[in-house]
Amino acid sequence: MDVITGNAGLFWSGWLRTVEICLYAAIGSLAVGLAVAVARVSPVPVLRSLGALWVQWLRNCPLTVVLFFMAFGLPEVGLHGSYFWFGVTGLVCYTSAFVCEAVRSGINAVPAGQAEAARSIGLTFGSGLRQVVLPQALRSMVPPLGNALIAMIKNSAIVGAFGVGGELFSVADTLTSARGLPALPTLTGVVVGYLLLILPFGFLLGTLERKVAIAR
Repeated sequence: MDVITGNAGLFWSGWLRTVEICLYAAIGSLAVGLAVAVARVSPVPVLRSLGALWVQWLRNCPLTVVLFFMAFGLPEVGLHGSYFWFGVTGLVCYTSAFVCEAVRSGINAVPAGQAEAARSIGLTFGSGLRQVVLPQALRSMVPPLGNALIAMIKNSAIVGAFGVGGELFSVADTLTSARGLPALPTLTGVVVGYLLLILPFGFLLGTLERKVAIAR
C-alpha cells in the first residue's frame, strides 16, 4: 500500500494520460466505425466490399501487429509522428472494426420494412439511415458497442508498451524497473486505475441500456 500512496502523483498523472488515450481512441473509433458500417450496408457494391475488407483485415489481425505497423511501418513510407499518435491511430483502426460490427448488427435488427417505408416517402439512403434506421438501431447496438469500448480501454495498456510514455503501463514499468519497487503493489495500483475507468463507464452503459429498453 505504501507503494501506491507514496507514488500517488505518478499514478494520477498516468491515469490522466490513459484517459486521454482512451478519449481520443473512443471518438476516433466511433467515427470511423460508423462510417465503415454505413459503407457495409450501402447499396454501392464497391463501398460494401471496402467496408468488409476493412473489418476482416483488422478484426482478424492482432492489435500488436497493427501497432507495429503504425509505429515502424508508416515511417518507412514517409509518414512520421509521435508514438502517442501512432498508438492512438492503431487503437482507433483496430477498435473501429468491432464498432462497425456492433453498429451493423443494430442496423440489421431493424425490420427491412422501415427502410422501405423511408424510401417510399422519398428519403435517400443517407437520410433514411440517419432519420429512420439508426435511431431504432441504437436500442440493439448499445450492449455490443459498450463491450467494444470497454475492450478498447483495456487494450490501451498494449498501446503503452509501444513507447507512448506517461500512461499507467509506463508508470508500472518505471516503478518496477527503474526504481526497483515490488511488482505486486505496483500492478495493484495499475489495476485500480483501470477499474476507475471501466467501472464508471460500465455504470453509464447500464443506465443507457435501461433507458433505451424503456423506449421499446
